[in-house]
Order: sequence, then C-alpha cells, then structure tokens
Amino acid sequence: MKAITYSRYGPPGVMTLSDVERPVPGDDDILVRVRAAEATKADCELRSFRFAVRWFWLPLRLAVGITRPRRRILGGYFAGEVADVGRNVKRFRAGDTVFGAAGLRMGAYGEYMTLPADATLAAKPANMSFAEAAAVPLGGLNALHFMRLANVRPGEQVLINGAGGSIGAHAVQIAKHLGGQVTAVDCARKADFLRRLGADHVIDYETEKISAAGRLYDVMFDMVPGNPFGPAMRLLTEDGRYFSGNPSVSVMLRAPLASRLTNRTASFAFARETSEELEALRELIEAGAIRPIVDRVLPMEQAAEAHRLVETEERIGAVVIATG
Repeated sequence: MKAITYSRYGPPGVMTLSDVERPVPGDDDILVRVRAAEATKADCELRSFRFAVRWFWLPLRLAVGITRPRRRILGGYFAGEVADVGRNVKRFRAGDTVFGAAGLRMGAYGEYMTLPADATLAAKPANMSFAEAAAVPLGGLNALHFMRLANVRPGEQVLINGAGGSIGAHAVQIAKHLGGQVTAVDCARKADFLRRLGADHVIDYETEKISAAGRLYDVMFDMVPGNPFGPAMRLLTEDGRYFSGNPSVSVMLRAPLASRLTNRTASFAFARETSEELEALRELIEAGAIRPIVDRVLPMEQAAEAHRLVETEERIGAVVIATG
C-alpha cells in the first residue's frame, strides 16, 4: 500500500510517499481503508519535534522515539471505510464508514491502518464527505470537551482566543449551539470565516487589544500558547470560567490557586477523546449545528505542502490529505 512515511525528525521534506506492507488486523482489531486524514499541528510537531508547549518534550520523546520516530506513518485524525474486522469484533463490520482518532498509534497517512475495535471511532456523519469528516475529530473532540466543562448557558459571553484553528473553529460553533454570545479572536483574514461559523464579534489580535472591547466574559477558552494568565483572568466576570487548551507550566501552577482564592474557575483539563464524544459530534453535525471547516484537500504527493500550510497558518480552516 501507499503511505506517507518519515524516518527522521525534521522539516516537511523528510516525508516521502512510500510503498509499505499493508497491516493485518488482529482478532480484536479493525482494518480501516483511510480515505482522508487531517494534517494537524500535532502531526507537524511530531515530525519536526518542535512544540509550542515545551514542558512535555522529554516524556513525549521517550514515548515516540529518542533518536528517530518509532512509528513511521503520521496521522491521528481520519475518515474512511472498515475494510476488515477481527473475529472477535462485533462493533463494526466491513463496509461501515467511520471517522475517528488514532491517538499516538497514528498511521492515518497510509491507505490502510489497523485500530483496536474499542478505539475512538463513530459512524461517519451522513451529511459530510470523507474529507470534511476527517477534519472534525481533532477540533471537535477538544472543543466539545472544553465547552462541556465550561457549561455554557444561553446568553453568556464566551471568548475564544485562537478561534481560527481547528479546535477554536469547532468551539465557536458548539458555543453558539449552546446559546452563547461568541467573541472570536484571530487574525483579520479569518474574520469572514469565523462569522460564517456563527461568531457574534471578531477581534483582530494584530490590531486590537481584547480588553479594548470593554466586555467581561463568562467563559474564556484560550488556545494561544504563552498567552498571559493574569490579564486573561481579569477579563472574566466575577464567577467566570477560564480554560486553557495549550497550558504553559505557569498556567498549570497558577490555575488551581486562582480557583481556590477567587470565585473564578481556571482549568486546563485535557480532552479524553472518547467514542461517546465523537457520537455526540456526529449528532450535532447531522442536526446542522456543526458545519465543515475544510480549507483545501491535497493528494498524498503533496503532504509536505500540507504541513507547510499548517505550520505557516497559510490556511483558513483545515488542510486535509486525501489518501484514496
């Protein structure tokens, strides 16, 4: 089968399109014919081993390979068809269309991949293409996790900082679905995109200060690494809730203290990426509450270009690699 592989850490050019052996599912596994995989910042960080949040560099290096990657095929978020199942698998059958998350098993940059039958998988939304569905699990699972923690209520003011990324774009839509009044923060060229997703207000961080809007927020969801914690907390209402999706060590140390000493809540709880959450996303998509965020779809031969677009943010929405 064809797969995009890499054997050393480095720039996008370290990836090559290769012929590799097709995986064989075990008794408790499923074999997925991957049709599309999102090119994510996580993929780019694993490929280069450069991370915006640096505190987990050492444990992750130990997990995925000290001198070179143990798993040669990237890709954690995908959509495709079940090609075969192990003899103990009852949850799926050949021919089912699915979307999901592979976690650190990766492998979605190949034409086929194997996953345990209890992996984070769900039926592909009927009203999305494979490419559109592949762009949902990363952003959707993380956004749903944080919006559920925030318990957004109708009429509440919700600020999403870094709203133009995959997670932020899904958070805008979910917060609107829950009845929030959403302020999205990102660069000016993403403003129309964010308004189409439902943002009530858009702030261009390059020319405006968030505080200049004169609003206090019931919920702040911050996806920007290194964003100052103190000023962010001062933008909250008296009982506001702050959530960091890319916490620095400083935020991890200060958030519990801020929660104990004030009526405000600060949290950085990481998403579990469960099948239940993926099913909830599918229902929201099929109900029309979440729409596609795909910027472009590229063939496997252009994987390096896909990573370049993601790393340089020369995109509005998700970049997806079509695998067949």
